[in-house]
Amino acid sequence: MGAVTPLGNSAAEFIDGILKSQVGIAPITKFDATATGITVAGEVKDFDATKRIDKKSAKRNDLFTQYAMYSAAEAFENAGLSDGGVDPEELGVIYGSGIGGLTTIEEQVIKMHEKGPKRVSPLFVPNSIVNMAAGDVAIMINAQNTSQGIVTACSSATNAIGNAFEYLQLGKAQVIVTGGSEASVNQIGIAGFASLTALSKSEDPQQASIPFDRDRNGFVMGEGAATLVLETLDHAQQRHAPILAEVVGYGTTSDAYHMTAPDPEGKGATRAMQQALNQAHITPDQVDYINAHGTSTAANDSAEAQAIERLFGQNSHVKVSSTKGMTGHLLGAAGAIEAVATIGAMQQSQMPVNVGVQHQDEACPVTLVNDENKQAPVEYALSNSFGFGGHNAVIALKRWHSEDE
Repeated sequence: MGAVTPLGNSAAEFIDGILKSQVGIAPITKFDATATGITVAGEVKDFDATKRIDKKSAKRNDLFTQYAMYSAAEAFENAGLSDGGVDPEELGVIYGSGIGGLTTIEEQVIKMHEKGPKRVSPLFVPNSIVNMAAGDVAIMINAQNTSQGIVTACSSATNAIGNAFEYLQLGKAQVIVTGGSEASVNQIGIAGFASLTALSKSEDPQQASIPFDRDRNGFVMGEGAATLVLETLDHAQQRHAPILAEVVGYGTTSDAYHMTAPDPEGKGATRAMQQALNQAHITPDQVDYINAHGTSTAANDSAEAQAIERLFGQNSHVKVSSTKGMTGHLLGAAGAIEAVATIGAMQQSQMPVNVGVQHQDEACPVTLVNDENKQAPVEYALSNSFGFGGHNAVIALKRWHSEDE
């Protein structure tokens, strides 16, 4: 795994921050956000792309591609593949982003408006298109199998991971590098979501993103990336790979309901979770933890909670938390960092706390993770992602048991 997040620029640092309930949300520093009415975001901090990627790539690429390449380089190294170990024709990339090179788009449109079309950068198109994270990661690691960019709004990364899982199951590759990246903490990104009245106007970083709380008032924008190296079990064992967890199920559905709002009853979300359970050949009572989409918006949290209650029942032992109270919402990258957080929970037998909740909303009838119940083994877990357009994506993960356990 690899990660670039508001809580640190490595997977280990990110997991450590998540399990210590640290909040990476802070006042916006990337631009003067005063006119937007929004004051806080989950910005990546102290990022130096050249620590993992070459200076030319760092200079010419949009930030979302830099984040993707940086986290992919870490994941590839942690997987023991930097010096080979996989046939390039058996190595692919399936990578998600909701928006792509938004900073490039903003900068170049302003330049065209102020200085004319002849001044638009020749790299405008390749820097802004969403597939370029997948393309540049593939170039970096010499992946000659499939290279795909997945765009399903806030479900993008989870759809990418699920698609990679199924691609491997079909026997079409041995290793797929997957995940998601987003870099939308800029003026147009914040202004756009603020105009939708989707963002929290809170000035308190500790209480701006409070999923499932009755006083929640919108989501907080986050940025970053996370990458997972998925591999067939035979291939991983043959090269004695450090196996972290198993992907065992995937579900994806459409609400077919509204452009931005989820189905208020969460029926599509329920079906996606059920599909993931069916493919994993497990029942709801075997699931210990759900990393919820939990954006801290009224409509999303209540719909998701109802979906969970419908499938798991009122008296289920499953515990639920959204890590967006610590990171903000990374849009198309959210499912990737949340998969990393879920795997961290499995490895350390500690679930992330639903940080910031003071008064759980009665419309969200789930058992939230808190400091009292967070310490427990996690054998099976779900990671949920739901996006504008009615996209629902769920992956089921299983804790890895080595032969000597």
